[in-house]
Amino acid sequence: MNISYQADADLNQAIVTGVLRREPTIDFQTALAAGLEGVKDSEVLAIAAQQGRILVTHDRKTMPLEFAKFITSNHSAGVIIVSQKLPVEAVIEELLMIWAISTAEEWGNRIAKLPL
Repeated sequence: MNISYQADADLNQAIVTGVLRREPTIDFQTALAAGLEGVKDSEVLAIAAQQGRILVTHDRKTMPLEFAKFITSNHSAGVIIVSQKLPVEAVIEELLMIWAISTAEEWGNRIAKLPL
């Protein structure tokens, strides 16, 4: 099954735009489209999980702990935490690579940090 991404409200929008510009067939939903502005981490994880989307976020402070709590009683499509120090182009490359060489099943209940 193909990977779908969900941008968190804090994710740099240039990442979503850049990924879609390079590969228009990727399913990468913006935080705006999912209504995630001002939504608690636990709810963001639930929304992404319900839609089978890997959550892409810059939030490395609270999201890892929320994710750990979430997967004790729910299934997640996964979380990718992106360093804000990483150039946007590098993030785009890594997300494209993940999409191209892995399956959605490989990311279930998994959290990873970019760069991989």
